[in-house]
Amino acid sequence: MPQSIIELDPVDFMTIGTVGPKGRRVFHLQAGKAGRLVTVIIEKQQAQALSEAIAEMLSDLEDKSPGGSANPGSSLRWDMSLREPVEPLFRAAQMGLGYDEERDLIVLVAQELTVDEEDELAPDPQTIRLWGTRQQLRALSEHAQTLVQQGRPDPRSNGFMIYYWT
Repeated sequence: MPQSIIELDPVDFMTIGTVGPKGRRVFHLQAGKAGRLVTVIIEKQQAQALSEAIAEMLSDLEDKSPGGSANPGSSLRWDMSLREPVEPLFRAAQMGLGYDEERDLIVLVAQELTVDEEDELAPDPQTIRLWGTRQQLRALSEHAQTLVQQGRPDPRSNGFMIYYWT
């Protein structure tokens, strides 16, 4: 039985990347710590929502605690590429964010999508908890936004054949 909770505290890196051509890209959330690599599949819409939620959280944190572990104007460059091997543990059903004020770290939690034979959510899904700095999460948010915007100009055509009759 797989380990039900995997925690990387804190991560060495965290990224979102894609595999495959436009229209058939598969989005992956990936993080690593001390040689341990964790990858999960997420939907494009989840990447978009995560990017927006992180940006909102960082804005709120900056209002409450200016400076913190990250300077919004920082020009740090992060390596946001996926690391090999890209072997997903699971497909994420839901994700959430939390904040540890004492350590000034943000946690990203992703829970496995598990469905049983009756198409009901199965009990005891796997969960990953990825702890990172404000800088790491800001880079993740900005990178995810860029990836989402790199899709086809009309997202309704992603992966579908459209017929036009005249």
